[in-house]
Amino acid sequence: MYNTTLLMDNVSRGNDSMCAKNDAFKYPLYSTIFSIVFVIGLITNVVAIYIFTCSLKLRNETTTYMMNLVVSDLLFVFTLPLRVFYFINQNWPFGGLLCKVSVSLFYTNMYGSILFLTCISVDRFLAIVHPFRSRAIRTKRNAKIVCVAVWMLVLSGSLPTGFLLNSTTNDSTGNATFCFENFSSKQWKSHLSKMVIFIETVGFLIPLILNVCCSIMVLQTLRRPQTVSRGGEMNKKKILRMIVVHLFIFCFCFIPYNVNLVFYSLVRTKTLNGCFVESVVRTIYPVALCIAVSNCCFDPIVYYFTSETIQNSIKRPSQMGRSYDVKFSEALQSETHSSLQWSLRSLKAKVFHNESSV
Repeated sequence: MYNTTLLMDNVSRGNDSMCAKNDAFKYPLYSTIFSIVFVIGLITNVVAIYIFTCSLKLRNETTTYMMNLVVSDLLFVFTLPLRVFYFINQNWPFGGLLCKVSVSLFYTNMYGSILFLTCISVDRFLAIVHPFRSRAIRTKRNAKIVCVAVWMLVLSGSLPTGFLLNSTTNDSTGNATFCFENFSSKQWKSHLSKMVIFIETVGFLIPLILNVCCSIMVLQTLRRPQTVSRGGEMNKKKILRMIVVHLFIFCFCFIPYNVNLVFYSLVRTKTLNGCFVESVVRTIYPVALCIAVSNCCFDPIVYYFTSETIQNSIKRPSQMGRSYDVKFSEALQSETHSSLQWSLRSLKAKVFHNESSV
């Protein structure tokens, strides 16, 4: 329920007659924000595609997740010109099929982004907290399997919502066709309310818990004395920065919309009544949606500029050949893994040295 520009627009017809609408600001807001998101999102994600396919020769499970994240963002970005046209003209002339596709891609992008960001967070947790035991799990093959599972899960929620419901309606005069904002109270009660429960649980609440828990455990691991070694503090700061940026993007983009969606669903199913509640939810929704849409601009920034390995692949492509023996995942880890390996090698060398001198 990422999109619909507006699952908000039709708050039950009975309520509409009693409660004055106060969300007329949404159309200029959407047209402005979505235009900006289209330009920035298209440029950054196309650059990301180029980096992954042409410049970045060293690939592993982390880049697999990021590549799928980029694809999810681009699918959404390509629908934005149609939406901007609709928001400006308040008329959808492109037919029901494109409306259904746009609705589905909205949902696909939001919850696909959430799940792929969660995959990256879990992968970083395994690499830092369990660097040795996770080697058998953290493979490119398993990452591809996970990505296929994520796409199947996301599409199982987005396609029914987009294609099984009527996505376009005509206004009372017949001069305009609406898209995204015509779900009836009956549709909400019979289908959409159940879908909200599913996507909020599987697509938001569980990933939120995983992101927070993984980040906390990574930070606890970085605080251990044995992780301190030559260069360790610097690497800790880099990982700390990555975690903070990751959580900020996740919470900033997705929490406002998903929390508001719960209340909106309660309003549409008449579980919550009252003009004040409706007014608050209706006012917050457009702003929360615009913030959520911005995730496709933040995703590339987070992972392409906080990853030192990717930065080096851009700045010093001629030197990449000398670093192929260092796994990309180790660059995204803290110094924990390398420090442990260095300590083990040092200990082993000392033991053998003592044995040879006996």
